[in-house]
Amino acid sequence: MDKFLALICPNSPSVWDGKGFSACFEDMVLGFGLNAATIGIIVVLGCIHKSSRGIQRSDTQMALLQKLFLHLIPAVGACASLLDTIFLWKREINRHFAGYHKWFYSCSELMVWTNIILFSPCVSSHYMLCNYVLCYWWIMKPLFWIFHLLTKFPLLETSICVVESFILLLNITFGISINVIRIKILSSKTSSLEDPLLSNHMDLEEGCHRDLGKSRNFCDLMTFKFINPVMNHGVVKQLDFEDLLELPPDLDPSSCHDILFTCWEAQLSNNGSNPSLLRAVCCAYGWPYLRLGLLKVVNDCIGFAGPLLLNKLIRFLQQVNKWISKLIASATEKMMKQKDERIRRTGELLTYIRTLKMNAWELLFSGWLMETRSSEVKHLATRKYLDAWCVFFWATTPTLFSLFTFGLYALLGHQLDAAMVFTCLALFNTLISPLNSFPWVINGLIDAIVSSRRLSRFLSCPQNKSKVKETNSCSLPYHSEQPDSSQGLAVFVQDACCTWSSSDEETLNLVLNHVNLSLSRGSFVAVVGEVGSGKSSLLYSILGETRAVHGSIHSDGSVAYVPQVPWILSGTIRDNIIFGKNYDPKRYAETVQACALAVDISLMVGGDMTYIGEKGVNLSGGQRTRLALARALYHGSDVIMLDDVLSTVDAQVAQWILHNAILGPLVQGKTRLLCTHNIQAISSAEMVVIMDKGRIKWVGSPNDHQVYSYITFSPLNELDTAVQNQGKSCCTNSSTLKDLPDSEIKHVAEGAEEIIEAESRKEGKVEPGVYKNYAMYTGWFITVVICLSAVLMQASRNGNDLWLSFWVDTTHSSQTRYSLPFYLAILGLFCIINSFFTLVRAFSFAFGGLQAAIKVHNKMLGNLINAPVQFFDQTPGGRILNRFSSDLYTIDDSLPFIMNILLANFVGLLGIAVVLSYVQVFFLILLLPFWFIYSRLQFFYRSTSRELRRLDSVSRSPIYTSFTETLDGSSTIRAFKLEDLFFSKFTEHVTLYQKTSFTEIAASLWLSLRLQLLAASIISFIALMAVVGGHGSLPISFGTPGLVGLALSYAAPIVSLLGSFLTSFTETEKEMVSVERVLEYMDIPQEEIAGRLFMNPDWPNQGVIEFQNVTLKYKPSLPPALCNLSFTIAGGSQIGIIGRTGAGKSSVLNALFRLTPICTGSIFIDGINISNIPVRELRSRLAVVPQSPFLFEGSLRDNLDPFQVHDDLIIWNALEKCHVKEEVEAAGGLHILVKESGMSFSVGQRQLLCLARALLKSSKVLCLDECTANVDTQTASLLQSTIAEECKGITVITIAHRISTVLNMDNILILDHGNLAEQGNPQVLLKHESLFSSFAKASSM
Repeated sequence: MDKFLALICPNSPSVWDGKGFSACFEDMVLGFGLNAATIGIIVVLGCIHKSSRGIQRSDTQMALLQKLFLHLIPAVGACASLLDTIFLWKREINRHFAGYHKWFYSCSELMVWTNIILFSPCVSSHYMLCNYVLCYWWIMKPLFWIFHLLTKFPLLETSICVVESFILLLNITFGISINVIRIKILSSKTSSLEDPLLSNHMDLEEGCHRDLGKSRNFCDLMTFKFINPVMNHGVVKQLDFEDLLELPPDLDPSSCHDILFTCWEAQLSNNGSNPSLLRAVCCAYGWPYLRLGLLKVVNDCIGFAGPLLLNKLIRFLQQVNKWISKLIASATEKMMKQKDERIRRTGELLTYIRTLKMNAWELLFSGWLMETRSSEVKHLATRKYLDAWCVFFWATTPTLFSLFTFGLYALLGHQLDAAMVFTCLALFNTLISPLNSFPWVINGLIDAIVSSRRLSRFLSCPQNKSKVKETNSCSLPYHSEQPDSSQGLAVFVQDACCTWSSSDEETLNLVLNHVNLSLSRGSFVAVVGEVGSGKSSLLYSILGETRAVHGSIHSDGSVAYVPQVPWILSGTIRDNIIFGKNYDPKRYAETVQACALAVDISLMVGGDMTYIGEKGVNLSGGQRTRLALARALYHGSDVIMLDDVLSTVDAQVAQWILHNAILGPLVQGKTRLLCTHNIQAISSAEMVVIMDKGRIKWVGSPNDHQVYSYITFSPLNELDTAVQNQGKSCCTNSSTLKDLPDSEIKHVAEGAEEIIEAESRKEGKVEPGVYKNYAMYTGWFITVVICLSAVLMQASRNGNDLWLSFWVDTTHSSQTRYSLPFYLAILGLFCIINSFFTLVRAFSFAFGGLQAAIKVHNKMLGNLINAPVQFFDQTPGGRILNRFSSDLYTIDDSLPFIMNILLANFVGLLGIAVVLSYVQVFFLILLLPFWFIYSRLQFFYRSTSRELRRLDSVSRSPIYTSFTETLDGSSTIRAFKLEDLFFSKFTEHVTLYQKTSFTEIAASLWLSLRLQLLAASIISFIALMAVVGGHGSLPISFGTPGLVGLALSYAAPIVSLLGSFLTSFTETEKEMVSVERVLEYMDIPQEEIAGRLFMNPDWPNQGVIEFQNVTLKYKPSLPPALCNLSFTIAGGSQIGIIGRTGAGKSSVLNALFRLTPICTGSIFIDGINISNIPVRELRSRLAVVPQSPFLFEGSLRDNLDPFQVHDDLIIWNALEKCHVKEEVEAAGGLHILVKESGMSFSVGQRQLLCLARALLKSSKVLCLDECTANVDTQTASLLQSTIAEECKGITVITIAHRISTVLNMDNILILDHGNLAEQGNPQVLLKHESLFSSFAKASSM
């Protein structure tokens, strides 16, 4: 063995030579060993392919350029290896024996390329390239080779160094080429299998530049040329979504979802107790990222081979960096929690803005929101100031390195020379850019880790687990397979106990308690009970929305569901009705007629194609209910579940719906389950189910005594009238409906097409005014300090380098030399000055960015809460939330950081220009043509990048809107089994956003590649000029060696700095789009907040309300909602306002609360014109119970007494008067946490709590908008008695659909088309032929 090693390594130790690995060891292991492994892989792959049959050749599928790369590179590599062997043979002839290890190394390299050339003709290149082993190996191989060459360079001749470097470059190029071609081939395979055939209707000329997935060749991929059509469009016009690049198949959101979902399911099955989203992401995308990471390592090793030698100098920084990273991570996690809470509160404010304004609570809510924002900013400030320390720490590193390195070198007795000093200086300058970006990298990693943990916790929640484990039996809330005992039944509930809780605790709050129920197919069942008895919970449990902890629930066939608060989809009326089904004109027309929507739709300008805004904002409550009912009827499901659909419509419409929709021909043979308080509906049912505290109290016929005792609480005269006139009203109802058209919906709907406009976006470059506004929010003084400190920081850095140049020149010349301490003192002074101004710049930027973030949020929120209600009706909530989430986060976090980098790059370029001008003007002259190319590139790129960022911002809003809307209607969507439809719609929005992001990234890479090529050209030219000038061939002198070295060290990074400047400038311009979008909300219309009068604390003390010729329009182009309306309400009287749905009842309250400005006329309260009173003071003096009850997330006590002016005893008395005290005590008292939107309580209970809140206000004017619509008849009767007793001396205005609600009032107003059709005492009007008596005869409620 020793003889063999001596033969192989005659002049070198076999492994270690005392200082490192021997040349023999490196040649045999890193050279010959790697080549032998490569040859083995190629031979094995080739033999496997030749022995397998059925694999067809696919080289013909490759583009010509790909084939050229695959055949040309191996040929050139073989020639270079042969040349290396010839050099070695030449040395042998000259009797310079190198050892057999050299021959092994050179010949093995030649054999690698020869094997590739030999196997290419007889083996399918497609098969070899698609083999991941070879592709990965050819990424790893150059990494080892770089290390090998770094140790050999000092020992080799120049010619051999050139050949070795060339062979390494060929290996890198070949490795990149086969990986790129492999990815392209695999993508084309996926595309060919998944993409549909070309449509006959496709416009080829129009789509040719967009269908890039199939037309990209190798050259386009390598140079990002495929983005050129988008760039060309961006220069000449405003980009649209149609101009974006098509996503590659492997970036399609559906494909990505499938891959990630599969990996997540694997995590759930393998790590059920602690699944990790991060591990699932690594499973799905780990290998592609690893490949990219390896390529990045190769690139960085080539570009930063020199700076890697400084590794030992920066190791001491690692512990400090780790400590700062932990602090940043902690601050980031706390900041994200506060951000979530702020976004939730903002969404709550936007959802219930109308109710908040009516109660004058918008300042209260904005104050709570500001507290949350303050906590968020507190953690944001911690993060920003830590970032500032990082920026200071890393930005001063090159200057400190310069001081310590050269100072220590000189103190050790060495003399500084130009070659050594400016080589090191160039390396130090190379570190500036990555060190400046290092804090950003830290923040990105921290954000990714924190976000991954939060998502993992969410995806691991029990609700999600139950969805995954659908094969389990008895513990699940829903089963499709029925037991034998339930055959022939539509719904079968057996001893079911259900809860909303997702925990596994033993003590659960059961919403259903040991319920048994069997419903036959085709039956009509009425579910009745008091408020909070569990009616809605029964429906939710049948739908599978609750968690069954005991027993089982089965449902047979398809299900349709209408919730108590109807869910309306943003879209046309037809979209809401057909809801994913095919359009059947006959059934559609029958459905519209049965739901009493025909007249409403005929009055709309767009007909059934009229666009309905978010949450049905441009529809009345009754129309939203009828639209949701039409959706259920049109689908023709086997089981139809309706939750209190008759309470929000007037008596005539309710009767029509009952006989034509719920009992009509469209639902014959269908099982109908109706939760209701409607007496006629209960009487018409085949079976009645009475609920009480989560249990079924009784089941039987509507003629039984139990049902009779339940309905006796309704006034007898009304019931008798309803029974006597039932047949008559049924036959006349159709004509009545046609005679009472809905004028209010007409004028609202005429604007429906205009209500939701496409989100606007600016065109062209970001205006200077946007930058000016941002500087103003930052503070002009801070802005000046930032700019001045940046200039002085750069000046001190340039002074440091000039002083080094002077030091070098005086060391090797006859000039007067100063003492070493003097040189070091000046150098140290420059370092101190540089560090000081760097610190000032970093912390000034952090402080200024925080000030801008605080002021922008506060002003935007202030403008938002002062905006009129019409603004929120016309603007989707997702669009507003986009400003408060994505755009505001950009202003908070990324904009200050990228502007900091931009300023650093700008002053850096300015410093280079000044130094080069001082050293030699000749360099600036050379840069003039390159500056022209650079300016053309930046103009070409910026024109497109701006538009892409605007498209990016616009494409995010539909994602927020769709996501929020889908969450709100999740129970309805799941009931109709339309999860896939809404998932695909959401995926479409994500795809559009991904296309925008993909095009933006491709454009960025396009620019980066061209700037790199420009940099290479400039550096080569400058280096050539320096060499030629050094030989005296040019008439222009280059100055002293120190200045020449300084000029070259400054010229080397100039184009890279230009590229970085352009990138940061473009990114800043992109980020300023967020400021631009936020500024749009600084100019939204504002309410007239101020007034000329300030009222006494006891106003109003009488409650006299007078309308004088009031006309109200919601838009100038629409008919009036109130037409010259005049009436007077005496102080302390109780008034009822009734009329058809949309007759103008709610418009009276809108005018009284000044939610909508009146066009003409006046409104007086106690003789004072309300237009002269500050609007918030006016609203705070009036009490209101809205039609849609509102409870916010927080304690119940805060909901009832948000200003904390009453003690607990008074609050309990109010709850007792509203008959909800027992429910509150059972739930846990006043300090229980009310969930978002008050989901802890039923809709009826929420209405009672809102009534208690209104009674606590002790106002002289109380407005009730259908406050008893969702409560049972018994509770409604008790509440009427309570209101009559407790509100003596208080003016009560009640908007009602139940005639029984207004029968005992002092006066009633009947509105029709915005006009006062009739008024008087209800008992007097009943005795005569009047409009009110016709309402009473048609009523059965």
